Amino acid sequence: MQTLYLDLFSGISGDMLIGALLDLGVPGTTLERGLQRLNLDGYHLHISRRHKSGIEGVKFDVHLTADGSCHEISGGAGHDPSHEEGHAHTHSHGAGPDHTHVHASGHGPQRDFRSIRSLIEASDLSPWVKERSIAVFHRVAVAEGKVHGLPPEKVHFHEVGAVDSIIDIVGACLCLEALGRPRVLASAVVEGTGWVNCAHGRFPVPTPATLEILGARGIGITQCEEPQELVTPTGAALLAEFAESFGPMRGLIARKTGYGLGTRENRTRPNVVRAILADAVDALADEPGWERDTVVILETNLDDVTGEVLGHFVESTLKAGALDVFHTPVQMKKNRPGTLLTLLCVPEDADRFTERLLRHTSAFGVRRSVLERRKLHRDWITVKTPVGEVKVKIGRLGDEVVQVAPEFEICRDKAVQAGAPIAEVYEAARAAARAFLAGNRPE
Repeated sequence: MQTLYLDLFSGISGDMLIGALLDLGVPGTTLERGLQRLNLDGYHLHISRRHKSGIEGVKFDVHLTADGSCHEISGGAGHDPSHEEGHAHTHSHGAGPDHTHVHASGHGPQRDFRSIRSLIEASDLSPWVKERSIAVFHRVAVAEGKVHGLPPEKVHFHEVGAVDSIIDIVGACLCLEALGRPRVLASAVVEGTGWVNCAHGRFPVPTPATLEILGARGIGITQCEEPQELVTPTGAALLAEFAESFGPMRGLIARKTGYGLGTRENRTRPNVVRAILADAVDALADEPGWERDTVVILETNLDDVTGEVLGHFVESTLKAGALDVFHTPVQMKKNRPGTLLTLLCVPEDADRFTERLLRHTSAFGVRRSVLERRKLHRDWITVKTPVGEVKVKIGRLGDEVVQVAPEFEICRDKAVQAGAPIAEVYEAARAAARAFLAGNRPE
Protein backbone atom coordinates (compact mmCIF):
# COMPACT_ATOMS: atom_id res chain seq x y z
CA MET A 1 0.00 0.00 0.00
CA GLN A 2 1.29 3.47 -0.88
CA THR A 3 1.76 6.02 1.87
CA LEU A 4 0.70 9.66 1.60
CA TYR A 5 2.40 12.01 4.07
CA LEU A 6 0.84 15.45 4.56
CA ASP A 7 3.29 18.11 5.72
CA LEU A 8 1.17 20.66 7.61
CA PHE A 9 3.78 23.33 8.37
CA SER A 10 1.28 25.91 7.07
CA GLY A 11 -1.97 24.25 8.13
CA ILE A 12 -4.55 22.74 5.79
CA SER A 13 -7.82 23.52 4.03
CA GLY A 14 -9.95 21.40 1.71
CA ASP A 15 -9.03 23.21 -1.49
CA MET A 16 -5.31 23.20 -0.63
CA LEU A 17 -5.43 19.43 -0.06
CA ILE A 18 -7.12 18.90 -3.42
CA GLY A 19 -4.49 21.11 -5.07
CA ALA A 20 -1.69 19.02 -3.58
CA LEU A 21 -3.31 15.74 -4.70
CA LEU A 22 -3.80 17.12 -8.22
CA ASP A 23 -0.13 18.12 -8.23
CA LEU A 24 0.75 14.52 -7.32
CA GLY A 25 -0.78 13.41 -10.61
CA VAL A 26 -4.54 13.04 -10.20
CA PRO A 27 -5.92 14.17 -13.59
CA GLY A 28 -8.24 17.16 -13.46
CA THR A 29 -10.61 15.31 -15.77
CA THR A 30 -10.90 12.47 -13.22
CA LEU A 31 -11.93 14.96 -10.56
CA GLU A 32 -14.40 16.64 -12.95
CA ARG A 33 -16.09 13.42 -14.00
CA GLY A 34 -16.37 12.26 -10.41
CA LEU A 35 -17.94 15.51 -9.23
CA GLN A 36 -20.44 15.45 -12.10
CA ARG A 37 -21.84 12.23 -10.58
CA LEU A 38 -23.17 14.32 -7.70
CA ASN A 39 -25.75 15.93 -10.01
CA LEU A 40 -24.96 19.21 -8.26
CA ASP A 41 -25.10 22.57 -9.97
CA GLY A 42 -24.19 26.10 -8.99
CA TYR A 43 -20.42 26.05 -9.54
CA HIS A 44 -17.49 25.71 -11.86
CA LEU A 45 -13.93 24.69 -11.08
CA HIS A 46 -10.68 26.46 -11.81
CA ILE A 47 -7.44 24.48 -11.67
CA SER A 48 -4.23 26.35 -12.43
CA ARG A 49 -0.48 26.04 -11.98
CA ARG A 50 1.19 28.97 -10.27
CA HIS A 51 3.81 29.91 -7.70
CA LYS A 52 3.66 30.71 -4.00
CA SER A 53 6.82 31.96 -2.28
CA GLY A 54 8.84 30.56 -5.18
CA ILE A 55 7.20 27.11 -4.96
CA GLU A 56 5.29 25.82 -7.99
CA GLY A 57 2.10 23.95 -7.31
CA VAL A 58 -1.61 23.70 -8.08
CA LYS A 59 -4.23 26.27 -7.10
CA PHE A 60 -7.73 24.79 -6.89
CA ASP A 61 -10.73 27.13 -6.78
CA VAL A 62 -14.48 26.63 -6.62
CA HIS A 63 -16.48 29.46 -8.22
CA LEU A 64 -20.14 29.64 -7.31
CA THR A 65 -22.68 30.85 -9.83
CA ALA A 66 -26.04 32.48 -9.11
CA ASP A 67 -28.32 34.39 -11.47
CA GLY A 68 -25.64 34.38 -14.11
CA SER A 69 -22.97 35.79 -11.80
CA CYS A 70 -19.88 34.09 -10.44
CA HIS A 71 -18.43 34.32 -6.94
CA GLU A 72 -15.07 32.87 -5.97
CA ILE A 73 -15.23 31.23 -2.55
CA SER A 74 -12.19 28.99 -2.22
CA GLY A 75 -8.80 30.31 -1.31
CA GLY A 76 -6.86 28.05 1.02
CA ALA A 77 -5.95 28.30 4.67
CA GLY A 78 -6.99 31.54 6.20
CA HIS A 79 -10.37 31.29 4.57
CA ASP A 80 -12.97 28.58 4.95
CA PRO A 81 -16.51 28.83 3.62
CA SER A 82 -17.85 27.38 6.84
CA HIS A 83 -17.25 30.70 8.57
CA GLU A 84 -19.52 32.85 6.42
CA GLU A 85 -23.26 33.02 5.90
CA GLY A 86 -23.13 34.63 2.48
CA HIS A 87 -20.82 35.29 -0.44
CA ALA A 88 -19.99 38.93 0.26
CA HIS A 89 -16.31 38.33 -0.21
CA THR A 90 -14.02 37.48 -3.12
CA HIS A 91 -10.41 36.50 -3.65
CA SER A 92 -8.24 36.56 -6.73
CA HIS A 93 -7.21 33.27 -8.29
CA GLY A 94 -4.12 32.34 -10.17
CA ALA A 95 -3.71 32.12 -13.91
CA GLY A 96 -1.52 29.51 -15.48
CA PRO A 97 -1.08 27.23 -18.47
CA ASP A 98 -3.15 24.40 -17.02
CA HIS A 99 -6.84 25.33 -16.65
CA THR A 100 -9.86 23.09 -16.22
CA HIS A 101 -13.44 24.33 -16.05
CA VAL A 102 -16.70 22.63 -15.13
CA HIS A 103 -19.71 24.86 -15.73
CA ALA A 104 -23.04 24.67 -13.99
CA SER A 105 -25.79 27.07 -13.04
CA GLY A 106 -28.06 27.83 -10.13
CA HIS A 107 -27.29 28.15 -6.43
CA GLY A 108 -29.19 26.16 -3.83
CA PRO A 109 -30.17 27.20 -0.30
CA GLN A 110 -28.41 26.26 2.90
CA ARG A 111 -28.36 22.53 3.62
CA ASP A 112 -28.42 20.41 6.73
CA PHE A 113 -26.48 17.21 7.30
CA ARG A 114 -29.43 15.00 6.37
CA SER A 115 -29.86 16.66 2.96
CA ILE A 116 -26.12 16.49 2.25
CA ARG A 117 -26.06 12.80 3.14
CA SER A 118 -29.07 12.18 0.88
CA LEU A 119 -27.41 14.07 -1.98
CA ILE A 120 -24.26 11.94 -1.71
CA GLU A 121 -26.13 8.64 -1.23
CA ALA A 122 -28.29 9.31 -4.31
CA SER A 123 -25.25 9.98 -6.52
CA ASP A 124 -23.36 7.59 -8.79
CA LEU A 125 -20.16 7.93 -6.79
CA SER A 126 -18.36 4.77 -5.71
CA PRO A 127 -19.41 3.24 -2.37
CA TRP A 128 -16.03 4.14 -0.85
CA VAL A 129 -16.26 7.82 -1.84
CA LYS A 130 -19.86 7.98 -0.60
CA GLU A 131 -19.01 6.45 2.77
CA ARG A 132 -15.93 8.57 3.44
CA SER A 133 -17.49 11.83 2.21
CA ILE A 134 -20.49 11.33 4.50
CA ALA A 135 -18.15 10.47 7.38
CA VAL A 136 -16.22 13.73 6.88
CA PHE A 137 -19.44 15.76 6.86
CA HIS A 138 -20.63 13.89 9.94
CA ARG A 139 -17.52 14.99 11.82
CA VAL A 140 -18.32 18.61 10.98
CA ALA A 141 -21.99 18.13 11.91
CA VAL A 142 -21.09 16.65 15.30
CA ALA A 143 -18.66 19.50 16.00
CA GLU A 144 -21.09 22.23 14.93
CA GLY A 145 -23.85 20.53 16.90
CA LYS A 146 -21.74 20.50 20.03
CA VAL A 147 -20.86 24.18 19.59
CA HIS A 148 -24.49 25.23 19.08
CA GLY A 149 -26.20 22.67 21.32
CA LEU A 150 -27.93 20.73 18.53
CA PRO A 151 -27.98 17.07 17.45
CA PRO A 152 -25.92 16.49 14.28
CA GLU A 153 -28.98 15.79 12.12
CA LYS A 154 -30.41 19.22 12.90
CA VAL A 155 -27.27 21.22 12.18
CA HIS A 156 -27.77 23.67 9.32
CA PHE A 157 -24.49 24.28 7.59
CA HIS A 158 -23.71 27.70 6.26
CA GLU A 159 -21.11 27.53 3.53
CA VAL A 160 -19.85 24.10 4.66
CA GLY A 161 -23.21 22.77 3.44
CA ALA A 162 -23.15 24.84 0.29
CA VAL A 163 -21.79 23.86 -3.08
CA ASP A 164 -18.18 24.90 -2.59
CA SER A 165 -17.50 22.78 0.50
CA ILE A 166 -19.41 19.78 -0.82
CA ILE A 167 -17.01 20.00 -3.75
CA ASP A 168 -13.99 20.30 -1.41
CA ILE A 169 -14.92 17.26 0.70
CA VAL A 170 -16.18 14.96 -2.05
CA GLY A 171 -13.36 16.14 -4.32
CA ALA A 172 -10.70 15.24 -1.76
CA CYS A 173 -12.19 11.75 -1.40
CA LEU A 174 -12.26 11.35 -5.19
CA CYS A 175 -8.59 12.34 -5.43
CA LEU A 176 -7.58 9.91 -2.68
CA GLU A 177 -9.46 7.14 -4.47
CA ALA A 178 -7.70 8.05 -7.73
CA LEU A 179 -4.35 7.69 -5.93
CA GLY A 180 -5.31 4.16 -4.88
CA ARG A 181 -6.57 4.98 -1.36
CA PRO A 182 -3.11 5.35 0.17
CA ARG A 183 -2.40 5.15 3.86
CA VAL A 184 -2.39 8.75 5.10
CA LEU A 185 0.07 10.04 7.70
CA ALA A 186 0.57 13.65 8.70
CA SER A 187 2.93 15.96 10.53
CA ALA A 188 1.91 17.74 13.71
CA VAL A 189 -0.99 20.13 13.13
CA VAL A 190 0.17 23.75 13.07
CA GLU A 191 -2.35 26.57 13.51
CA GLY A 192 -2.00 30.35 13.54
CA THR A 193 -3.34 32.96 15.93
CA GLY A 194 -5.64 35.97 15.65
CA TRP A 195 -9.35 36.26 14.95
CA VAL A 196 -11.87 35.23 12.28
CA ASN A 197 -15.31 36.63 11.48
CA CYS A 198 -17.69 33.67 11.63
CA ALA A 199 -21.37 33.44 10.83
CA HIS A 200 -22.08 33.57 14.56
CA GLY A 201 -19.66 36.30 15.54
CA ARG A 202 -15.96 36.99 15.94
CA PHE A 203 -13.90 34.12 17.35
CA PRO A 204 -10.22 33.55 18.10
CA VAL A 205 -8.18 31.10 16.07
CA PRO A 206 -8.56 28.10 16.21
CA THR A 207 -12.29 28.38 15.53
CA PRO A 208 -14.73 26.44 17.75
CA ALA A 209 -15.55 23.88 15.04
CA THR A 210 -11.89 23.22 14.25
CA LEU A 211 -11.11 22.64 17.92
CA GLU A 212 -14.04 20.27 18.34
CA ILE A 213 -13.21 18.25 15.22
CA LEU A 214 -9.55 17.77 16.15
CA GLY A 215 -10.32 17.23 19.83
CA ALA A 216 -12.88 14.52 19.08
CA ARG A 217 -10.17 12.54 17.25
CA GLY A 218 -7.56 13.22 19.94
CA ILE A 219 -5.41 15.25 17.53
CA GLY A 220 -3.10 17.78 19.16
CA ILE A 221 -2.78 21.29 17.78
CA THR A 222 0.10 23.75 18.20
CA GLN A 223 -0.10 27.46 17.43
CA CYS A 224 2.68 29.31 15.66
CA GLU A 225 3.45 32.99 15.22
CA GLU A 226 1.46 33.35 11.97
CA PRO A 227 -1.26 35.94 12.80
CA GLN A 228 -4.13 34.30 10.91
CA GLU A 229 -6.08 31.07 10.55
CA LEU A 230 -4.14 28.17 9.02
CA VAL A 231 -6.40 25.18 9.74
CA THR A 232 -9.99 25.33 8.50
CA PRO A 233 -12.88 23.15 9.75
CA THR A 234 -13.04 21.38 6.38
CA GLY A 235 -9.30 20.68 6.46
CA ALA A 236 -9.54 19.49 10.07
CA ALA A 237 -12.41 17.10 9.24
CA LEU A 238 -10.49 15.58 6.31
CA LEU A 239 -7.45 15.10 8.54
CA ALA A 240 -9.55 13.54 11.30
CA GLU A 241 -11.12 11.10 8.86
CA PHE A 242 -8.05 9.97 6.92
CA ALA A 243 -4.80 10.57 8.83
CA GLU A 244 -3.74 7.53 10.85
CA SER A 245 -1.07 9.25 12.93
CA PHE A 246 0.65 12.60 13.43
CA GLY A 247 4.35 13.20 13.83
CA PRO A 248 7.64 13.74 12.00
CA MET A 249 8.66 11.73 8.95
CA ARG A 250 10.07 8.32 9.85
CA GLY A 251 12.17 6.57 7.22
CA LEU A 252 10.04 8.09 4.47
CA ILE A 253 11.20 7.37 0.90
CA ALA A 254 9.64 10.14 -1.19
CA ARG A 255 8.56 9.10 -4.70
CA LYS A 256 6.67 12.24 -5.67
CA THR A 257 5.85 15.55 -4.00
CA GLY A 258 2.85 17.79 -4.66
CA TYR A 259 2.05 21.30 -3.46
CA GLY A 260 -1.45 22.69 -2.96
CA LEU A 261 -1.47 26.49 -2.92
CA GLY A 262 -3.62 28.78 -0.83
CA THR A 263 -4.52 32.39 -1.50
CA ARG A 264 -2.95 34.29 1.37
CA GLU A 265 0.55 35.70 1.55
CA ASN A 266 1.60 34.54 4.99
CA ARG A 267 4.22 36.46 6.93
CA THR A 268 6.24 33.55 8.28
CA ARG A 269 5.74 30.60 5.92
CA PRO A 270 4.43 29.82 2.43
CA ASN A 271 0.65 29.24 2.27
CA VAL A 272 0.93 25.69 0.90
CA VAL A 273 0.27 22.07 1.84
CA ARG A 274 3.00 19.63 0.88
CA ALA A 275 1.86 16.08 0.05
CA ILE A 276 4.48 13.36 -0.28
CA LEU A 277 3.71 10.05 -1.99
CA ALA A 278 6.04 7.36 -0.62
CA ASP A 279 6.81 3.73 -1.42
CA ALA A 280 7.51 2.82 2.20
CA VAL A 281 7.59 4.42 5.62
CA ASP A 282 9.95 2.55 7.93
CA ALA A 283 8.21 -0.39 9.60
CA LEU A 284 4.78 1.21 9.14
CA ALA A 285 4.45 -0.34 5.70
CA ASP A 286 4.21 -3.80 7.25
CA GLU A 287 1.72 -2.88 9.98
CA PRO A 288 -1.81 -4.26 9.64
CA GLY A 289 -3.60 -0.92 9.19
CA TRP A 290 -4.05 0.38 12.70
CA GLU A 291 -3.56 3.99 13.76
CA ARG A 292 -0.69 5.17 15.93
CA ASP A 293 -0.57 7.99 18.43
CA THR A 294 0.91 8.91 21.80
CA VAL A 295 -0.95 9.13 25.10
CA VAL A 296 0.02 10.17 28.60
CA ILE A 297 -0.95 8.03 31.61
CA LEU A 298 -1.29 9.88 34.91
CA GLU A 299 -1.52 7.79 38.09
CA THR A 300 -1.77 8.36 41.80
CA ASN A 301 -2.37 6.09 44.82
CA LEU A 302 -5.02 7.26 47.29
CA ASP A 303 -5.87 5.80 50.69
CA ASP A 304 -8.26 8.45 52.01
CA VAL A 305 -10.73 9.18 49.22
CA THR A 306 -14.45 8.37 49.35
CA GLY A 307 -16.47 6.70 46.63
CA GLU A 308 -18.52 9.87 46.20
CA VAL A 309 -15.40 11.94 45.47
CA LEU A 310 -14.07 9.31 43.06
CA GLY A 311 -17.37 9.12 41.19
CA HIS A 312 -17.59 12.89 40.81
CA PHE A 313 -13.96 13.14 39.72
CA VAL A 314 -14.35 10.47 37.02
CA GLU A 315 -17.54 12.00 35.61
CA SER A 316 -16.33 15.62 35.63
CA THR A 317 -12.87 14.79 34.26
CA LEU A 318 -14.27 12.82 31.33
CA LYS A 319 -16.44 15.84 30.52
CA ALA A 320 -13.31 17.99 30.74
CA GLY A 321 -11.74 16.04 27.86
CA ALA A 322 -9.78 13.14 29.34
CA LEU A 323 -9.56 10.11 27.08
CA ASP A 324 -10.36 7.78 29.99
CA VAL A 325 -10.47 7.79 33.79
CA PHE A 326 -10.78 4.72 36.01
CA HIS A 327 -9.85 3.48 39.49
CA THR A 328 -8.64 0.11 40.74
CA PRO A 329 -8.55 -1.34 44.28
CA VAL A 330 -4.95 -1.84 45.47
CA GLN A 331 -3.11 -2.77 48.64
CA MET A 332 -0.85 0.03 49.79
CA LYS A 333 1.92 0.30 52.38
CA LYS A 334 1.16 -0.72 55.96
CA ASN A 335 -1.34 -3.21 54.48
CA ARG A 336 -3.87 -0.44 53.91
CA PRO A 337 -6.53 -0.84 51.23
CA GLY A 338 -6.36 1.96 48.70
CA THR A 339 -7.28 3.12 45.23
CA LEU A 340 -5.13 3.50 42.11
CA LEU A 341 -6.60 6.41 40.14
CA THR A 342 -5.58 6.35 36.45
CA LEU A 343 -6.16 9.05 33.83
CA LEU A 344 -5.37 8.90 30.10
CA CYS A 345 -5.02 12.06 28.01
CA VAL A 346 -3.26 13.49 24.97
CA PRO A 347 0.25 14.87 25.67
CA GLU A 348 -0.88 18.48 25.24
CA ASP A 349 -3.33 18.09 28.17
CA ALA A 350 -0.99 16.33 30.60
CA ASP A 351 -0.16 19.38 32.72
CA ARG A 352 -3.79 20.48 32.87
CA PHE A 353 -4.98 17.10 34.13
CA THR A 354 -2.02 16.74 36.51
CA GLU A 355 -3.12 19.97 38.18
CA ARG A 356 -6.71 18.70 38.24
CA LEU A 357 -5.62 15.52 40.05
CA LEU A 358 -3.70 17.54 42.63
CA ARG A 359 -6.52 20.03 43.21
CA HIS A 360 -9.56 17.74 43.19
CA THR A 361 -8.30 14.60 44.95
CA SER A 362 -6.21 14.00 48.05
CA ALA A 363 -3.11 13.24 45.93
CA PHE A 364 0.27 14.67 46.94
CA GLY A 365 1.96 13.52 43.74
CA VAL A 366 1.18 12.20 40.24
CA ARG A 367 3.20 9.70 38.21
CA ARG A 368 3.41 10.33 34.49
CA SER A 369 4.16 7.89 31.63
CA VAL A 370 4.24 8.61 27.89
CA LEU A 371 3.27 5.59 25.79
CA GLU A 372 2.72 4.79 22.12
CA ARG A 373 -0.75 3.54 21.29
CA ARG A 374 -2.14 1.39 18.46
CA LYS A 375 -5.84 1.73 17.76
CA LEU A 376 -8.51 1.09 15.17
CA HIS A 377 -9.54 3.85 12.81
CA ARG A 378 -12.89 5.02 14.17
CA ASP A 379 -15.83 6.75 12.57
CA TRP A 380 -19.57 6.97 13.08
CA ILE A 381 -22.63 6.17 11.03
CA THR A 382 -26.32 6.66 11.83
CA VAL A 383 -28.67 3.75 11.07
CA LYS A 384 -32.42 3.33 11.16
CA THR A 385 -33.97 0.73 13.49
CA PRO A 386 -37.60 -0.13 14.29
CA VAL A 387 -37.40 2.24 17.29
CA GLY A 388 -35.61 5.13 15.55
CA GLU A 389 -32.15 6.27 14.47
CA VAL A 390 -29.09 5.07 16.41
CA LYS A 391 -25.45 6.18 16.14
CA VAL A 392 -22.97 3.34 15.65
CA LYS A 393 -19.19 3.48 16.08
CA ILE A 394 -17.21 1.65 13.40
CA GLY A 395 -13.69 0.36 14.03
CA ARG A 396 -11.48 -0.39 10.99
CA LEU A 397 -8.17 -2.19 10.71
CA GLY A 398 -7.06 -0.83 7.36
CA ASP A 399 -10.05 -1.31 5.06
CA GLU A 400 -11.51 -4.13 7.18
CA VAL A 401 -14.35 -3.44 9.60
CA VAL A 402 -13.55 -5.34 12.80
CA GLN A 403 -15.78 -3.59 15.37
CA VAL A 404 -19.40 -2.39 15.17
CA ALA A 405 -20.57 -0.77 18.43
CA PRO A 406 -23.92 1.05 18.75
CA GLU A 407 -23.98 3.99 21.17
CA PHE A 408 -25.34 2.36 24.32
CA GLU A 409 -26.98 5.46 25.81
CA ILE A 410 -28.98 6.04 22.62
CA CYS A 411 -30.05 2.37 22.56
CA ARG A 412 -31.06 2.62 26.20
CA ASP A 413 -33.17 5.75 25.61
CA LYS A 414 -34.83 4.27 22.52
CA ALA A 415 -35.59 1.05 24.39
CA VAL A 416 -37.17 2.93 27.28
CA GLN A 417 -39.30 5.02 24.90
CA ALA A 418 -40.46 1.94 22.99
CA GLY A 419 -40.81 -0.36 25.99
CA ALA A 420 -38.42 -2.81 24.35
CA PRO A 421 -35.46 -4.75 25.79
CA ILE A 422 -32.18 -2.88 25.46
CA ALA A 423 -30.46 -5.97 24.06
CA GLU A 424 -32.93 -6.16 21.17
CA VAL A 425 -32.45 -2.49 20.28
CA TYR A 426 -28.66 -2.88 20.50
CA GLU A 427 -28.60 -5.95 18.25
CA ALA A 428 -31.00 -4.32 15.77
CA ALA A 429 -28.64 -1.36 15.49
CA ARG A 430 -25.64 -3.64 14.97
CA ALA A 431 -27.46 -5.60 12.29
CA ALA A 432 -28.54 -2.40 10.51
CA ALA A 433 -24.97 -1.09 10.62
CA ARG A 434 -23.52 -4.30 9.21
CA ALA A 435 -26.14 -4.29 6.44
CA PHE A 436 -25.28 -0.68 5.61
CA LEU A 437 -21.55 -1.43 5.51
CA ALA A 438 -22.09 -4.54 3.36
CA GLY A 439 -24.07 -2.46 0.88
CA ASN A 440 -21.33 0.19 0.74
CA ARG A 441 -18.38 -2.15 0.49
CA PRO A 442 -15.76 -0.93 -2.05
CA GLU A 443 -16.16 -2.49 -5.47
